[in-house]
Amino acid sequence: MGFADQRFNVNLSILFTELPLLERPAAAAAAGFTAVELWWPWVDSPTPEQSELDALKKAIEDAGVQLTGLNFYAGQLPGPDRGALSIPGAESEKFRANIDVAADFAQSLGCKALNALYGNRVEGVDPAEQDTLALENLALAARAADRVGAILLIEALNKPESPLCPIVSAPKAVEIVDKVNEATGLGNAKFLMDLYHLSMNGEDLPSVIEQYASKTGHVQIADNPGRGAPGTGTLPLADLLDQLKKARYEGWVGLEYKPGERPSAEAFEWLPAEARAAR
Repeated sequence: MGFADQRFNVNLSILFTELPLLERPAAAAAAGFTAVELWWPWVDSPTPEQSELDALKKAIEDAGVQLTGLNFYAGQLPGPDRGALSIPGAESEKFRANIDVAADFAQSLGCKALNALYGNRVEGVDPAEQDTLALENLALAARAADRVGAILLIEALNKPESPLCPIVSAPKAVEIVDKVNEATGLGNAKFLMDLYHLSMNGEDLPSVIEQYASKTGHVQIADNPGRGAPGTGTLPLADLLDQLKKARYEGWVGLEYKPGERPSAEAFEWLPAEARAAR
């Protein structure tokens, strides 16, 4: 058990960011990993030129890594935004324009998980209006994910770092998951359990795992405090991942942490080289 018994992927939107986007898949492969995930890479464009999509696809294929997770367009991330799908007007329209682009790109690489970030509350807009819009957009995203054989992920962020986001607890995220599944009848909406965010919220992580492992489609980790590599903080991440295994979670564990003041390639010493390639 422990870290050696997991299937890890590397998030190339937070690790290896000292390199240009197209060089990151090969860098992850050189570090011994065989799977990667990404936030939407084109923060200013939900519909980039096909040549840009093709270049990233080629970089991933040439590196010999599997894309296992991709975010839909989420606004400026990293930055002030926390998603686009609940924000009336231009941001919602950008999200809708991105849905099929992201789904088709995922399908082209055999990626089976698409993450839809909810977005911040907007001053002067009724929260109920935002929630209605969000459910409409999440249903559209769920149907697009289903079309390409993927699941739709809904993630809980953390309130200290995302004070305007309403999805800042495991129960709230799972409530949205259930609403989407009820709206579509597809059952492909799942909880993205980010142990760092939940720990920042002060949630009881063993209890969260016990209650929601069966509804979890993806897990992400970083230590706390600091959002660094496992072992840089105080979270018992190996024990928590063992608990997930015992609860029959068989999915990916995304490494979504900051490398600190060092090259990303040096931020994996906690994980034996033989445990990095997915099994």
